[in-house]
Amino acid sequence: MATARWKGVVLAESGDTHIVEGNHYFPPASLRREHVRPSETHTVCGWKGTASYYDVVVGEEVNKDACWYYPACKPEAKHIEGYVAFWRGVEVTG
Repeated sequence: MATARWKGVVLAESGDTHIVEGNHYFPPASLRREHVRPSETHTVCGWKGTASYYDVVVGEEVNKDACWYYPACKPEAKHIEGYVAFWRGVEVTG
């Protein structure tokens, strides 16, 4: 079981993550949406497509663009479409 935590709060937990380029990608249903809010940030990966970001929010603290997902992946990355990955101090274990 993989778990993503920030400030001691579980953001996502799943036994069905995909590891891509060293990052656990969590199924969309595992994301605890009360701890994220949409960001205006987007980046482009040559083989995955355009990523969208969420800010992570715990109490009054905000971790800007700390998780991302690909809403419409290129064919090579379809298996992670919609799945969420974390960085910027979010601890992923498991």
